[in-house]
Amino acid sequence: MQPGNQEMSQVERSAISKVSKRLVPFIALMFFINFLDRTAISFAGPNGMTTDLALTAAQFGFAAGIFFFGYIVLEIPSNLALHKYGARRWLARIMVSWGIVALLFTWVSSATELYVLRFLLGVAEAGFFPGAILFLSMWVPAKHRSKILALFYLAQPLTTVIGAPFAAMLIQMHGLFGLEGWRVMFFGVAVPAVIVGIVTWFYLADRPDDAKWLTQAEKDWLNRELAGEEKAKAAAHGKMTGLALTDGRVWLLSVIYFGLIYGLYALAFFLPTIIAGFETKFGTKFDVFDKGLITAVPYLPAAFALFFWSRDASRRGVRPWHIGIPALVGAFSIPAALYMGSPEATIVMITLTACAIFSALPNFWAIPSRFLTGPAAAAGIALINTIGNIAGFAAPYVTGVVKDATGLYQLPMFIVGALMLLSALLAFSLNGRVREPDLIASGSKG
Repeated sequence: MQPGNQEMSQVERSAISKVSKRLVPFIALMFFINFLDRTAISFAGPNGMTTDLALTAAQFGFAAGIFFFGYIVLEIPSNLALHKYGARRWLARIMVSWGIVALLFTWVSSATELYVLRFLLGVAEAGFFPGAILFLSMWVPAKHRSKILALFYLAQPLTTVIGAPFAAMLIQMHGLFGLEGWRVMFFGVAVPAVIVGIVTWFYLADRPDDAKWLTQAEKDWLNRELAGEEKAKAAAHGKMTGLALTDGRVWLLSVIYFGLIYGLYALAFFLPTIIAGFETKFGTKFDVFDKGLITAVPYLPAAFALFFWSRDASRRGVRPWHIGIPALVGAFSIPAALYMGSPEATIVMITLTACAIFSALPNFWAIPSRFLTGPAAAAGIALINTIGNIAGFAAPYVTGVVKDATGLYQLPMFIVGALMLLSALLAFSLNGRVREPDLIASGSKG
């Protein structure tokens, strides 16, 4: 019987409903702020920062990518610390730290300072995303996890839907406090991280037993379901961190994630610049706010695609093709985008790419928690995200270097397509390697 077909009891329905309404929107808000702060540089670049700091495309790409050096170094230790000290304290600490660093971008004055601050932002943010995934997996049984992760992941495309026009609005406040518009934008997107980080300390609960908003019956059901899954996974895999770090399935998932994230950040960091280039390529005229709206266009359909594709995965149970098909679509659409003959056709192809990437990602994250538990889950999820975030550095830097060398974005986008094609092929190979949760529970190993 597939997860989506199992009849739910009243206590199960009410427990999942409360978790969905109480925790998921707040964690998604944190993710929204997180993604906006790390990609704010993409809005600042073509709107004054690149000119003011005299940056080449390669320097801009390096500044965007060096964030991930700091992030990668501390990713696994940070996730293990979250497991030890609790999500409430650790996620609050992460948010306040990155908010303070993000605020300092307001006064950056050189390429070197930009590199240092981007590196420190990565250090401050390290562990947030895998920590959020781990936190939700510690609250939600496997049969409901893909749905919950999809709701959480909606924050990422919506960050651009809402964040791009918001950033453009802030940029248009040129002269506020005597600052250039792009500096006002950095200030405006940093402050919410500090505020929400403080709220996190008081709002989140580490486990069902700490949640005053659950009835005792709901707590008992969640604890029983989660404990049963942990026992089954421990029997099939074990709780040792070292096992996770040497498990072939973890490394296979890491490579798949690398390709998906390469596509995500190539799109995120350079889409505003590509749109700014429409003026030269097609003779169009857009003001800053228009460009912000155009940047947001691909991400609204992506949010719908993510939701409905993940709902299908929740109903059927996540299958490898729920990851492989979107990755395959993205592999061909992203290089094709730059060969379109009009701004409208280009945006259509970019929209298709965004839909593909965001449809794959939440379903991807439903896979690791099928066979990882305890500290192994913390380490394994962090390792996958660490390998993926190497792509976070490589995508903007390689894109910038190749663009400087060729003068065009075509070859960089073919590189994106090739890596997404690799992700698609490896995703289809997951059949038989990572089983459904009920098969794991019976002791079968993928």
